[in-house]
Amino acid sequence: MKNKHIPTHIAFIMDGNRRWARKNALGLFAGHHKGAERIENLVEYGAKRGIRYMTFWAFSTENWSRKRSEVETLMNVFRDMLSGPIFHRMMENGIRVLTIGDISVFPKDIYEKLLEVKKESEKNTRAYAIFGLNYGGRSEILQVVNTLLRESKKNVTEKEFAAYLFTKDIPDPDFIVRTGGEQRLSGFLPWQGTYSELYFTDTLWPDFNEEQLQIALDEFENRERRFGK
Repeated sequence: MKNKHIPTHIAFIMDGNRRWARKNALGLFAGHHKGAERIENLVEYGAKRGIRYMTFWAFSTENWSRKRSEVETLMNVFRDMLSGPIFHRMMENGIRVLTIGDISVFPKDIYEKLLEVKKESEKNTRAYAIFGLNYGGRSEILQVVNTLLRESKKNVTEKEFAAYLFTKDIPDPDFIVRTGGEQRLSGFLPWQGTYSELYFTDTLWPDFNEEQLQIALDEFENRERRFGK
């Protein structure tokens, strides 16, 4: 199916990994791992459809407050994904990997591998896979404000403010998709998502496949974007 109106940038709140694991009588690692595996096919499908940017909120600033065992599980999922074939195949297929958020707080091996993958893929231009890692919208805005205060900036314009965001070189999302049935943004891209179209689905993230993405794209095509006008 061809859509006349394809979003340049889709951002995903990937909710439902833990519920998917419980539903399928599997351990926590299986839910997060299955959710991570889902990303590769969606990026490839999106790239074929002409979607240039796809952002995946993989770890929020609030996620550090989860049980230590779950945080460690998530760290191991990141390690598996970074050292396994998923990123390698995406890069071979022309995908550039970017991150938003303060990744310096992650364990050294994860941090260094993220820098390596970003460096290795920096010449790829087919599409962009962006991972929100230790990302929170309020913390991002506070970081910008504090930077502007340190630099004694006054009467800052929206354009100048946006130049300090993690997404300074990335267009604002046209479409924000949240899986798992919740209907809130939870601090995801509050500045960038001001005029984003929102789409909520009960589908749990590990079950959100190319067919589900196409349903979302069909919905996007039926939206009339006014941008406050």
